[in-house]
Amino acid sequence: MDPAIQAFNQNLSLQEAEIGDFLAQYISEHLPEATCKIWHAIPVWFIHDNPIVGYSSLKRGIQLLFWSGLSFEENQLEVVGKFKAAGIYFKNVQDIPIQDLKRWLQKSKTIQWDYKNIVKRKGKLEKLEINPAS
Repeated sequence: MDPAIQAFNQNLSLQEAEIGDFLAQYISEHLPEATCKIWHAIPVWFIHDNPIVGYSSLKRGIQLLFWSGLSFEENQLEVVGKFKAAGIYFKNVQDIPIQDLKRWLQKSKTIQWDYKNIVKRKGKLEKLEINPAS
């Protein structure tokens, strides 16, 4: 696990750290092409410098956030913010729906909005055309 993400998880409560450790391992395993780092104070995975998925500790629990998650059309994912992000909260590692998580990570590879260039485009998001074979 990335040392910065490991340090982030160590600063969480025991229950949240268990969730964080699981998510970091699972995401890294299922998105091997992604790079991860602490970005805006939370662990985030990027594909071609575009933020894909990350998690943070909030009052409701650990929030797993997909930057393009609104376009996944998944009922379990709640709208977050004013763009295309959607997420879900977990209080315990046992709450994580593994099959759903696997499907969401697969979707995150092919359904992406271009957050990388959002500043350059003055807040306008454009959908990226992703070739599933790449």
